[in-house]
Amino acid sequence: MQQASHPTVILGGGFAGLFTALHLSHQNYLRPIILIEQRDRFSFKPLLYELLSEELHSEQVYPRYKDLLAGSRVTFVQDTVKSINIHECKVTVASGKVFDYNNLILALGGKTTYFNTPGAAEHAMPFTSGAEAIALRKHLRHRLHLAIQTQDLERRRLLLTVAIIGAGPAGIELACTLADLLPIWYDDLGGDASEIRVVLINRSREILKGDINSSLRCLAQRALKRRVIPVDFVFDAAVIKIQADGIEYWQQDQTRFLQAGTIAWTAGTTPNPLLIELPIPEKRRDKRGRLVVTPTLQLPDFPEVFVAGDCAADSDNPQPPTAQVAYQQGIAIARNLQYFQENKPTVPVQVHMRGTLMKLGLNEGVANLFNKVQIKGQPGHFIREATYLELLPTPGRNLKLTTEWLTDKLFHRHRPFSHMQLGQTPWLYGVATVAAGVILASPLVWRAAQPNQFQQNLSWTGVPTLLNQLAPPPSQ
Repeated sequence: MQQASHPTVILGGGFAGLFTALHLSHQNYLRPIILIEQRDRFSFKPLLYELLSEELHSEQVYPRYKDLLAGSRVTFVQDTVKSINIHECKVTVASGKVFDYNNLILALGGKTTYFNTPGAAEHAMPFTSGAEAIALRKHLRHRLHLAIQTQDLERRRLLLTVAIIGAGPAGIELACTLADLLPIWYDDLGGDASEIRVVLINRSREILKGDINSSLRCLAQRALKRRVIPVDFVFDAAVIKIQADGIEYWQQDQTRFLQAGTIAWTAGTTPNPLLIELPIPEKRRDKRGRLVVTPTLQLPDFPEVFVAGDCAADSDNPQPPTAQVAYQQGIAIARNLQYFQENKPTVPVQVHMRGTLMKLGLNEGVANLFNKVQIKGQPGHFIREATYLELLPTPGRNLKLTTEWLTDKLFHRHRPFSHMQLGQTPWLYGVATVAAGVILASPLVWRAAQPNQFQQNLSWTGVPTLLNQLAPPPSQ
């Protein structure tokens, strides 16, 4: 029998797990809260491209859990989960410690899958965490330094070719970022930026196939071609093998080979192996092995266990594996845990999709608001970063980092790249500043004219909170 004194244990410190922990801490929740995560830093996945390019600071995109959880009632345990016993309500970690729990939240996220492709794990670089983004940055800079020092044209061509496997959102955003960024880095070293090649390899002919962003396919294709170095496409290509110096693939009934000094893998993820080990029958799983949950995100046979993010499958209400979904699930689970503690019935989780956001190069993006209105270019980039930064944990941190970001954007501080090499001029920067001012001023006018409607329609973006801090309304 469960003991009331046992804590609520959260496995996984991604969006769903972290926000569940923080919202529990802010509620009148009586039980201890333990968050177990093997890494010491939170990876803000939608903004890893900005970490790679250094458009944003490491503290903004890759903060330490001890900083995020400072002052909260959450106990952070940095350790690796080895086993979960859902019959005895126990979790065992690598250090040998065993945690008894009253409630368990499975928010372990997914793992990069290479689909048993020979050589992929050894030679392809994944891009799912802050550590991987930093590793890719160091690798790319090293390749550029080697290239500038060699007179061998064939070797330089190899070093300056980047292949990205997978044309989903991550592959497209990474390709757009690198096609703008690498020419700038190489030019700074004195190299010829036109020698750089970025290649996007995809199994099918369609990019964003089956993705929530599929409506942005044409826009993304145009963006890939309009970069400082246009991105090359290799489609209908099945990767056979990956080597240290390139990719072997099958296309048009023959085997081909692409030489590449850098190979990035964005082709897919698989559920955490710990989920597969759970004694849950196949009928309670989807075809990928994720756990089927009730509308309240609980396991049907284990109501004390909540499941979120990439671990959960709800056939009646499927959700894409995005940050906004995991964020809302974390809030909803925290609320249901409160009900659970008070012996009240839990309520179905309502996730509201507010559109999608994509990075399409340095200082360029698209905000597809409510999947109806597309805001492109630099305004889209502005909205994308502002919206994501407002999701950063803890209100004080949101305000501080968003204000820093806004100041950097308006006054062009901490730029790691040359704006002139992006085809921009001081005049264009002035226009961009005016545009940013218009973007800021319009909400102020709306807030003043229709405060209730403004709060209701834009609360999800974090804009009302930001404006209230930067420019309080007269009544405050």
